[in-house]
Amino acid sequence: MKQSQALRVMMSGKSVFLTGAPGSGKTYVLNQFIQAAKKAKKRVAVTASTGIAATHIGGTTIHSWSGLGIRDEISERDEKWLKDNDRLLKRYNNVDVLIIDEVSMIHGKRLDMVNQVCKWLRESDEPFGGIQVILTGDLFQLPPISRGDTKIDFVHLSNAWKELKPEICYLSEQHRQENDPLLDLLESMRSNDINQAHFDALSERLGLEVPQGEAITKLYSHNQDVESINDSHLRAIEDETKTYVMETYGVQSKVDSLIKSVLAPEVLELKVGAEVMFVANNFSEGFVNGSRGKVVAFRDGMPLVELQRNRRILKVEQHSWALEEDGRERARVSQLPLRLAWAITIHKSQGMSLDSAEIDLSRAFTPGMGYVALSRVRSLGGVYLKGINNTALAMHPEIFSFDEQLKQASDELASQTAEEAYVQADEPQAATSSTRQLDESLLEVLKTWRAQEGSKRRVPLYMIAGNKTIEALATNQPTTISQLKSVTGIGPKMIENYGEELLGLVREHLGVVSVPDEKEQKIQEFLTQKNVELSAEEITQLRRILDS
Repeated sequence: MKQSQALRVMMSGKSVFLTGAPGSGKTYVLNQFIQAAKKAKKRVAVTASTGIAATHIGGTTIHSWSGLGIRDEISERDEKWLKDNDRLLKRYNNVDVLIIDEVSMIHGKRLDMVNQVCKWLRESDEPFGGIQVILTGDLFQLPPISRGDTKIDFVHLSNAWKELKPEICYLSEQHRQENDPLLDLLESMRSNDINQAHFDALSERLGLEVPQGEAITKLYSHNQDVESINDSHLRAIEDETKTYVMETYGVQSKVDSLIKSVLAPEVLELKVGAEVMFVANNFSEGFVNGSRGKVVAFRDGMPLVELQRNRRILKVEQHSWALEEDGRERARVSQLPLRLAWAITIHKSQGMSLDSAEIDLSRAFTPGMGYVALSRVRSLGGVYLKGINNTALAMHPEIFSFDEQLKQASDELASQTAEEAYVQADEPQAATSSTRQLDESLLEVLKTWRAQEGSKRRVPLYMIAGNKTIEALATNQPTTISQLKSVTGIGPKMIENYGEELLGLVREHLGVVSVPDEKEQKIQEFLTQKNVELSAEEITQLRRILDS
């Protein structure tokens, strides 16, 4: 599918999974959609699975936006305290489009949780409470690590994904440097078609020394290797060591669970010159989970870190992570949101884009690990390979078959999109009630009105008007009482309460000052014949008198 076709599908209001190989332009299309959606007055929530990915699209993490944080589960008893959170309630009911980038790195269970909270807070049984959902990512990336469970929690196997049934937009064009052996290798890995030439290309990068003085990210498969390398680098610095010990509060079992969930170490040792990575999000301070930097000094016992991205120097203070249940804090840990980062795990590198990297795949232990590590680097010339094993270039077999399904679904959708574009361009249709399309901008107007009315009356949104009724209004665009009566979902009570107000919104949106209905038109014709002149307002008043 071409980028323009994908954008057209996304702008139609349908929920979409946007995917494609590295270099196909997923981020570009996503940014184009965000701009277009906001221009169309849609309220867009931009999120991603990780802090690094969120910065690429100017958003926040889905964990933060959803209000769920690091919790692993929710139950029906959580519904009340979530609804009592006015900030969350407003957030969920003032969004039309929810974007989740790098969705492959989200547990399927977490997507189910977000889906459920959307339904609760929007009081709707529709998938994600009726929100248009745009999922993006590459399912060949590593899925999230599941603690204590050998079963892979692929996001596309979640109940939320199956319920949403997103349209598939699989970008097929390549927009990175052509003829780069790395892109050919990655594409061959995706199609399970690796040959000797690919191994030969990698072999040429095996054992190469990193140029002297060049700072380079080291990617390793195991935490033990990462910690050993980081400790070795730290010991090599001849300077005073500063030690920071994690503070804990709450029930010990809950504290232990929380410690396992956060990436901050229980004991953190730092020196001036230490390479570090942030492990929490603080957008106001200018760092996110995954931001890289170097300790340049200490002030008042706290480290000053120079960010790698913009050379900004930050004084890093303690950060707290809390575990809540039933709206109450059960446990909390506090530590500097940092860890040493001369080396990082391949899992942690997801979402990064690097000019060069030192990669060790000699202990790769799960399919997809080599694909993730190699796809972080922009070209093969930036790969410094320390080692490789037989597992490194393998991919999850279940992803291959699903990827073929995605391509087929996307091809069918692309064909339909092309046909629709042809009809619109070469065979214009009259805008009759049967062919009239949903007016997305009018839909936004009506949703805003409904939200304001619900807030004013302190009632759920569906008691004002259901989603299907709102969509029917935005499609039929009634400007008279008689037209309003014919709209599905509009009854006498709704006309009595909101009839004139709804007609006013539609007329204003369409630029129509007033449109008389059939009876008013007949009155107008009669008065014209009798040479009697009345204003539109006076004719409407006369009509009401006659009706009474």
